[in-house]
Amino acid sequence: MPAFDSGLAPLILTALLAYLLGSIPFGLVIARAFGLGDLRSIGSGNIGATNVLRTGNKLAAFLTLVLDASKGGVAVLIARAAIGPDAAQVAGFAAFLGHLYPVWLGFRGGKGVATFLGVLLALDWRVGLACCATWLATALIFRISSLAALVAAALATGWMLVFGRTDMALLGLALTGLVYLRHSANIARLLRGTEPRIGADK
Repeated sequence: MPAFDSGLAPLILTALLAYLLGSIPFGLVIARAFGLGDLRSIGSGNIGATNVLRTGNKLAAFLTLVLDASKGGVAVLIARAAIGPDAAQVAGFAAFLGHLYPVWLGFRGGKGVATFLGVLLALDWRVGLACCATWLATALIFRISSLAALVAAALATGWMLVFGRTDMALLGLALTGLVYLRHSANIARLLRGTEPRIGADK
């Protein structure tokens, strides 16, 4: 854990603002801007980039991916610059929670993979890149997006330890736990062998 020495009030304010930033449903915004309809009634109903890709619009999916990752990264970078490393971790966790449970959508949000990676990239680019590489390698081998996310999340804390970021380990475990919680239905389909592969749904 980092040393929490920035004071309670700044950390609470950081958490609130980061949560609100993380709550912005960029997938819905992008889908509507591109005339793709309500993303919640398409494919899996998820508001993330993978479901946007199911519409067949690769640009919209790419923009959703970048924006969802950026909101986590931006929250971390601003908090670190304005307050300190303890606030950066608080901001990363709060932004991630905002994406998973956005107040604007009745606390029914996305699965958080892009935001998860954005947070890690901003906290430590080495850890973030290692997790991105893990996701990519798994996706290329198995062609299953959810499996790639689960493997990347499972190894996140290990990568933190490899790069000497023991101060991030508790955060890593918390983020991983939430990723697995939000992917419970995917895990069930993976066990049944019915999870769709990348590119299978349009």
